[in-house]
Amino acid sequence: MFPSFGFPDIPRPFNTQYRCFSVSMLPGTERSDIEAGGKIIMPPSALDQLTRLNIVYPMLFKLSNRTTNRTTHCGVLEFVADEGKIYIPYWMMQNLGLEEGGLIQVESATLPVATFSKFQPLTTDFLNLTNPKAVLEMRLRHFACLSKGDIIAINYNKKIYELNVLETKPAPAVSIIECDMNVEFEAPPGYVEPSVSKAQPMEEEEPELDISSMLPEPTGFIPFSGTGNRLDGKKKRTSSENEIQSQLLAEYTRGIPDYDYQPGEIKFIRARRKKEEKENIVDDFEAFQGKGQTLRQSKKK
Repeated sequence: MFPSFGFPDIPRPFNTQYRCFSVSMLPGTERSDIEAGGKIIMPPSALDQLTRLNIVYPMLFKLSNRTTNRTTHCGVLEFVADEGKIYIPYWMMQNLGLEEGGLIQVESATLPVATFSKFQPLTTDFLNLTNPKAVLEMRLRHFACLSKGDIIAINYNKKIYELNVLETKPAPAVSIIECDMNVEFEAPPGYVEPSVSKAQPMEEEEPELDISSMLPEPTGFIPFSGTGNRLDGKKKRTSSENEIQSQLLAEYTRGIPDYDYQPGEIKFIRARRKKEEKENIVDDFEAFQGKGQTLRQSKKK
């Protein structure tokens, strides 16, 4: 080895070819966390090689299918794959046009930090969510980078939503690890804004008809047309008495202070008959004036 003469080690690029398989082919238990993100599984030998090359962190890679000339970018989750193989999400295989066991070129990449991205949902189901932007922000935590032209798939509420990455800034491929990124949405293909019908002017309500004035006057026998008597012997209040009561109450209207109030004096306002009116009332009704009867017969002597 040659001495470095105090100069820092220059990172060398990582460039290796692997057989590519979907995550469903990974031995062991099902890994749904890999399928819902944008990171891949690489073999342990790749980690050893990357360490020797003094690679820049975070580790980002460019995947290239030389047969179809399609590329994308991703991060790495674990180094537990079989030697010579890598496992990637199925949506990533579709973007690259790969089949199970196809050859893929993996190169180390250095990407700028994202400042802006624009997405287009492929269906209107994603826009029907309560807060689509919050859902996207939560699911993008499983991604390391974005590439313009990719169709990413996010899993939310046991449903897959596909979104087309229309634009990324400041470059066609960006890193989204620990970044402050502005997000915009484009309407789905064929989406039509719902038409809002203009409010119809309210018709003036017609006055209700008084049906009682249209009915004929009753003729013949009219039931319950007599007058009533009270059991306590008191006379029923007449209309003149009601007028007196309303006049008394009108003098002391609720909410208006009594300006003639004197300290130490309390007034109780009641509807009372005047003394002269009481003297003029002739009450000839006497209660309980009948004769009593007993069921027990008197003993004869």
